[in-house]
Amino acid sequence: MDKMMIRISEIEIEPEYLNEYLSILKEEARASVELEPGVISIYPMFQKENPNEIRILEIYTDKKAYENHLQTPHFKHYKTTTLKMVKSLELIDMSAIDEQTMPKIFKKIGQ
Repeated sequence: MDKMMIRISEIEIEPEYLNEYLSILKEEARASVELEPGVISIYPMFQKENPNEIRILEIYTDKKAYENHLQTPHFKHYKTTTLKMVKSLELIDMSAIDEQTMPKIFKKIGQ
């Protein structure tokens, strides 16, 4: 698991596009997790106090899985259709502190 790639995307959406953006994002996240074996998580969230502030927890088996993800039709569709909707975007690469617990978390969710 030490090759795993973890990222948090911090995205601010223009308010007038929020509903449309969320619809496109949900479709992209679902397709990524269902169709791509190297995608462990594309988990979008929004701040309760400010719904235009989106955070996505992205976890890939490795950097190659991430690079493959960028080439998929569903990601390209998401990226091109939401470009005008995004006010700001920051990609923050992370490292796991306790990688051994991660499989237990996902297993627990499936119960």
